[in-house]
Amino acid sequence: MSIDRERRFGGVTRLYGVEGAERLRSANVCVVGIGGVGSWSVEALARTGVGQITVVDLDMVAESNTNRQIHALGEIYGKSKVDAISERVLAINPDCKISTVEDFVTPENVKSVLNHDYSVVIDAIDQVRAKAAMLSFCHRINIPIVVAGAAGGKIDPTRISTADLSRTIQDPLLAKVRSILRREYGFPRDPKKKFNVSAVFSTEQLRYPDSSTACNTEKGSMGLNCTGFGSSVCVTAVFGMVAAAEAVKLIIRN
Repeated sequence: MSIDRERRFGGVTRLYGVEGAERLRSANVCVVGIGGVGSWSVEALARTGVGQITVVDLDMVAESNTNRQIHALGEIYGKSKVDAISERVLAINPDCKISTVEDFVTPENVKSVLNHDYSVVIDAIDQVRAKAAMLSFCHRINIPIVVAGAAGGKIDPTRISTADLSRTIQDPLLAKVRSILRREYGFPRDPKKKFNVSAVFSTEQLRYPDSSTACNTEKGSMGLNCTGFGSSVCVTAVFGMVAAAEAVKLIIRN
């Protein structure tokens, strides 16, 4: 370990041990969706010394992202999200190999985007069919994947939890994904059987927007942009951090 890396990431080594830190350094993590959840996951991975990170998104940073996305700063508005977050990663760890994919994941392109030697994939988008296609593909080729549920309409970060995707509650987004996986991708219909997919979700009930406020929609975005719901960075950031922690756990374990 170089002097610079020791100074920057020595705390990681002291926590996870030399072998664990080296596994993180050798890991290749893909984060799909660089919004209110995914941007924080990337930040955490970079600060944990992950050696290779691939970021996938087609959106630009917009003013409406300011309340929940780590790269949403005045001078960054209008820049692609993957470029903006890549600059942050390299400022944190110049040795990190950062790759960008300026595209949305769809059921049609999921193979071309994810058919790489990833250690873990973090799914931080809210397009139901794209999530299902990603989960099925990763499950089929044995890439561990961490799936983030809906972060909009929540205010209490202490209600965020993790469980197998087959066991999540109070999350309509993940319920829809689960239904598609069972109906179209052959996942177990028996509620007692697990999917073996780690999910991040909140047990808090959804808070619907005040009727006196207009919902701001961002046309074309598949990120976790909380369209139609209010959102709190206190929740979206914790979703992203927990997803990153689950990814780190999988890397260390494997």
